[in-house]
Amino acid sequence: MIAATQIRRGMILKLDNELFHVMTVQHITPGNWRGMVQSKLRNLRSGKQTEKRFRSEEAVERITLDTHELEYLYSEGTDHHFMNMENFEQIMLSDEVLGDNVQYLIANIKVQAQFYEDRPVSIELPSTVDLLVVETEPSVRSATVTNVTKAAKLETGMVVQVPQFVNEGERIRIDTAEGKYLQRV
Repeated sequence: MIAATQIRRGMILKLDNELFHVMTVQHITPGNWRGMVQSKLRNLRSGKQTEKRFRSEEAVERITLDTHELEYLYSEGTDHHFMNMENFEQIMLSDEVLGDNVQYLIANIKVQAQFYEDRPVSIELPSTVDLLVVETEPSVRSATVTNVTKAAKLETGMVVQVPQFVNEGERIRIDTAEGKYLQRV
């Protein structure tokens, strides 16, 4: 247990039997009131964000997660199979655990998985992923300088906005944090 004033960004907290990732923390000391800690939390199970205010003297339970490197193998419907790179065990993760990260899974990608009590709760993707453009409108010849974009469907089914000069069959680099086009590869 730690005091609410010791909460920092990136910590994992257990509140009401749910695990939360601390996104932001702000210590507030209004005039003649007692100090408080305003935080933005993301539920690790559902992925939903919420805001929570703690009194400064309140105690919260901090959780330490085990981290293992996993390699993505294949998917069967809503189940996704990974191999633990330390002991070569195969682990199956559902869409519920992975959330929107499913859109970035390509063969042999390595991810960091967080485990709580030997149960996977979330994965952390690399900062960028290179994906193949499988469907997009033809490019316009003189559209290299303008910042007009068009929709492109990628090999994982994800749709992103790309510049006019990107064509089908090209590989592009995607930022996994924001889901945006970065560059051609």
